[in-house]
Amino acid sequence: MSSQQAFLNVSRSLGGRRWVARPSDERTALALAQSHGLPELVGRVLSARGVDLPTADNFLSPTLKAMLPDPSDLKDMDAAADRIARAIRSGERVAVFGDYDVDGATSSALLRRFFRAAGAELSVYIPDRISEGYGPNAPALLRLKDSGVSLVVTVDCGVTAFDPLAAAAGAGLDVVVVDHHAAEPRLPRAVAVVNPNRVDEDSPHKTLAAVGVTFLLVVAVNRVLRDAGWWSNGRKQPDLMGWLDIVALGTVCDVVPLVGLNRALVSQGLRVMARRANPGITALSDLCKLAEKPDAWHAGYILGPRVNAGGRVGASDLGARLLSTDDPAEAAELARILDQHNTERRAIEATVVEEAMVQVEAALEDLGGLVFAVGEGWHPGVIGIVAARLKERYNRAACVVALDKGIGKASGRSVRGVDLGAAVIAARHAGLLIAGGGHRMAAGFTAAAERLPELKRFLSDRIAAQQEGGPLAPTLELDGVLSVGGATPDLVGTLAKLGPFGTGNSEPRFALADARIAHASVVGENHVRCILTGGGGERLKAIAFRALDSDLGKGLLKSGGAPLHVAGHLRPDNWQGRNEVQLMIEDAAPVWGGN
Repeated sequence: MSSQQAFLNVSRSLGGRRWVARPSDERTALALAQSHGLPELVGRVLSARGVDLPTADNFLSPTLKAMLPDPSDLKDMDAAADRIARAIRSGERVAVFGDYDVDGATSSALLRRFFRAAGAELSVYIPDRISEGYGPNAPALLRLKDSGVSLVVTVDCGVTAFDPLAAAAGAGLDVVVVDHHAAEPRLPRAVAVVNPNRVDEDSPHKTLAAVGVTFLLVVAVNRVLRDAGWWSNGRKQPDLMGWLDIVALGTVCDVVPLVGLNRALVSQGLRVMARRANPGITALSDLCKLAEKPDAWHAGYILGPRVNAGGRVGASDLGARLLSTDDPAEAAELARILDQHNTERRAIEATVVEEAMVQVEAALEDLGGLVFAVGEGWHPGVIGIVAARLKERYNRAACVVALDKGIGKASGRSVRGVDLGAAVIAARHAGLLIAGGGHRMAAGFTAAAERLPELKRFLSDRIAAQQEGGPLAPTLELDGVLSVGGATPDLVGTLAKLGPFGTGNSEPRFALADARIAHASVVGENHVRCILTGGGGERLKAIAFRALDSDLGKGLLKSGGAPLHVAGHLRPDNWQGRNEVQLMIEDAAPVWGGN
């Protein structure tokens, strides 16, 4: 990337990044534009995301009819579906053991809704993040067995819980594992282990979130029950597609690539979400004053953090309860509590981010390919978010460790080209961890404090081996350049057809060339709002979130009317019935290139 020509000659922006053009094929871009009646700029955006003429129709109009696989294609799926269907038909007590993040909450809620539709009850168990940690633990499983539960379904966890599941099996408790995290050659003792990332699995759907795998499980169980005549005698077969709003929420929030099947699940799920049929999502949307049609950004940045807040700083089962209730009054109360927890989470997060940044900046010269921050007393519920903040700032994989009584609980986030989950699993095999696992872009682990220096070296070496040319220099990829006047509602409406946006299908990012700031001010806690003007007097609203204390924010506030190239995402501005555009600023640079 460093040898690529700097886009608009910006080799170092106010954000400290080199601007580069996102690679695309010009011939393909032109063909896409002509065949689908799109502007050439939009054709380039499609080409840059790997879309060509044969795949364009499915990309622009993703449907589950075309992309949903036969669930039986996944190993152990039939065994899992048969065991769960037998439990429903015979009236067994069943529990779901879910992770405490959004993926786990949505997976748990989806199963609970299906059981309820089938005339069965499902109890939900979400472990406490601090006292129990991630994944199944033997004491909790044995308590469920003692309470009369005969079958446990783990969702978003369990594939490496060897000892706890062995204890459950020894006690006569059946377990079905539904997971998507990186697996090992050996599998835990269970009735079935459904995971597209099993070592022996040849499924092409390895990027599914756990809620996507759970949806396939629901499809499979529904089929078994239908074949057994369960949906008769007054039982109404549920509309499984009506629960895709939950699937979309979990898929977006787990930051899996929004391509292929994931893209279809989210695209259809957002349409379902717009119908406001789920009382929990509706209550949360109303609380956040979300009036417009929801998209992936709303799911990931507005709804998701609040669903997540219970597992981070409150009661871990609040998110699953919110998404599975049919009582509007209960949903409103749960949404209010989660919003309060989210406010608390933000305050805790801000403190930990500040302390972690001080620590990282002090060791900046020896950073290498891994950011590794350790703090005594840091709240384990926010370290994943802090790791994401560090990853974004330093463009490196980041691990943040919260120490308590000699034990470190950590969460990590990765960058493109680094499989952090594989590095953590290797560290566990090397005896450096008490527990640990994950996938390419996110991982977690528990380790003794005295092993952390050795662990840091181990992970750094593993990551360095994956990056032959060394850590990537900070860059910002752009899809094209526009004038201020070119940022029109029509263009934004056309670009919206390329959504949903997320990992694997990044939201288009453009540079507005030679813009001037007519007005800049601070809004909220630390956001910078601007009015940009073009050469012909055109005006465009823009905002840079969390930018006040950064070089970017200072540069915007003190531009003095000098021309700038301003980079970011274009979004519709429909407030109070308007049909306008706003730029979400990510970076800026003086017109001479920021050298």
